[in-house]
Amino acid sequence: MDILNQILNMNAGGAYGGGKAGGAFDPLTFAMKPQVVIRALCWLFSIVVFGCISSGGWRTDENTKEVCLYNGDGMACKYGNTIGVFGFLASMAFIAGEYLFERMSSVKSRKRYVLADMGFSAFWAFMYFIAFIYLWSQWSSAPLPPNGEGVSDVEAAIVFSFFSIFLWALAAFLAYKRFLIGAGDEFTSAFETDPANVVHQQAYTSYSMDNDNDQYSTSPFSGQQQQQGMQQQQQQGMEYQQPTY
Repeated sequence: MDILNQILNMNAGGAYGGGKAGGAFDPLTFAMKPQVVIRALCWLFSIVVFGCISSGGWRTDENTKEVCLYNGDGMACKYGNTIGVFGFLASMAFIAGEYLFERMSSVKSRKRYVLADMGFSAFWAFMYFIAFIYLWSQWSSAPLPPNGEGVSDVEAAIVFSFFSIFLWALAAFLAYKRFLIGAGDEFTSAFETDPANVVHQQAYTSYSMDNDNDQYSTSPFSGQQQQQGMQQQQQQGMEYQQPTY
């Protein structure tokens, strides 16, 4: 629940949802960050995927030839290994990037990191989806190995490939939310600090105040009273006066 609350309230802090640059480093706070927790799980699941395939995904047949347990398809084992290894390396790289992210004083550098995180995480979630479909389809049509050798390993690789889809997709979502926060901050700060916008706002304010003062400084009925007075004087001047003899 604590991690979920941090995910929902990650709009506090510096640019792009990160802390203020140059702040003190707290190992416990860093380890509890949602991005770090998700990356650590991605790292662990990647180890399980390529470790299980490497150790139990192959068997030696009667001709002393190594055969992949995924229906004899060597590409399935190689693909699963490749996805796991690169996911393992990328997870470590992004954990190191989270450490450096708090120390990036440039907003553009943070933006590039967030975009790279979002793009790669979404792409790798798709690659794990392909790995899950590929391994599962090949294993469902493969004959059981003698004495059930390696069954638990190949099935574990399939299961953790499935879980990895959601982990990498969640990492992409967190990066996307960071990007939205940073884009909003950039727009607000640019509008408020633009000298042209400040001048226009001040001119509009002074114009409104002047109009208000002019509007209410004189009575709205003064003009009508003056006009009525002039009409009465004209009527009195034009009245007929009886001649005197």
